[in-house]
Amino acid sequence: MTVVEIPGSKSVTARALFLAAAAEGTTRLRRPLHSDDTEGFAEGLAKLGYAVAAEGQDWVIEGRPQGPANDADVYCRDGATTARFLPALAAAGHGEFRFDASAQMRRRPVGPLTGALRELGVELVHEEQEGHHPLRISAKGVRGGELTLDAGLSSQYLTALLLLGPLTQRGLRITVTDLVSVPYVEITLAMMRSFGVEARREGKVFVVPPGGYTAVEYPVEPDASTASYVFAAAALTGREVTVPGLGAGALQGDLRFVDVLERMGATVRIGADAVTVTGAEGGRLRGLTVNMRDISDTMPTLAAIAPFADGPVRIEDVYNTRVKECDRLEACAENLRRQGITVETGRDWIEIQPGTPRAAEIATHGDHRMVMSFAVAGLRTPGTTFDDPGCVRKTFPAFHQEFAKLRETWGV
Repeated sequence: MTVVEIPGSKSVTARALFLAAAAEGTTRLRRPLHSDDTEGFAEGLAKLGYAVAAEGQDWVIEGRPQGPANDADVYCRDGATTARFLPALAAAGHGEFRFDASAQMRRRPVGPLTGALRELGVELVHEEQEGHHPLRISAKGVRGGELTLDAGLSSQYLTALLLLGPLTQRGLRITVTDLVSVPYVEITLAMMRSFGVEARREGKVFVVPPGGYTAVEYPVEPDASTASYVFAAAALTGREVTVPGLGAGALQGDLRFVDVLERMGATVRIGADAVTVTGAEGGRLRGLTVNMRDISDTMPTLAAIAPFADGPVRIEDVYNTRVKECDRLEACAENLRRQGITVETGRDWIEIQPGTPRAAEIATHGDHRMVMSFAVAGLRTPGTTFDDPGCVRKTFPAFHQEFAKLRETWGV
């Protein structure tokens, strides 16, 4: 059995940084993810005047319930959580704040969130394209109240508002007309409880009380989306792998990717504090049709290994993957076709036929998940290369080194 240590969750780390900054007192985050995205988030907090200190692998944050300490110009890099969560945090304070991001992040929409902030009375201007970065906020605190939100493109819009709720004067009552990636919202609600706030869901309505957060010591669990690559690698090669730190009580919905692998023929054991995946003999995989709306970050992982199944693999209800770091549906299709695989796509689905992928250079489109997903498939397609292998720094800077160790251990 091979044991692989996975870095901390990006989603949990970003939420924990927001909560720690907003909380009364000093928070210690244990084993947070250190990557371009999370370091960009911490840098953004520092620009806003929050005290963020590294102590070994931990981060220690001095909370400021009253909001940012100073006016600031914040560059959010490629980070969607940074670009969506920090404007909501700044809006709760007082001052002038400008947010900008990379060209890649500028293309990704923030309009549903900024529209909701405007509905709450926040003075906000998009400097160039409406609904996109860069944007400027003249913050005077947020009174709170009721609003309606479409979170059909990203659950991060809802998460940003949920996190903001306790910092408002009256709290928030949010009616959601559409919602994708529901497990990520469950992560948010669970983490808010850990920091002392009990928000509740009543069907399509989320109710968040005012009152603020309380600092805690918070351990960050391993990233379930990142774990999908080693789980898929085991299924594809007929090997066995165990990831400690994830188990039956894990917050992250992306752990449900192992259910997909089980349907394809792998054996899965979920314990209290570890998950083990064992591939079928010879790495045999079954074709299937699967709805991945709630675990869409793992869609590229499945798409990359799909040609090795004994029948078609159809992935449905993943329109939101078209507005990620790139259009992931078309990027997966493009790369599979480069490898000689027959693929069809629709508005929110992709269907991949069985075949033997040939070696090709993978077009990454600057997307970390393209690299890591097709690196897994490369275990059975020697000669696979990438036009931008370094873009893994976004979430897993040491991916290539760690994956090389896994290959060496397994002799593949």
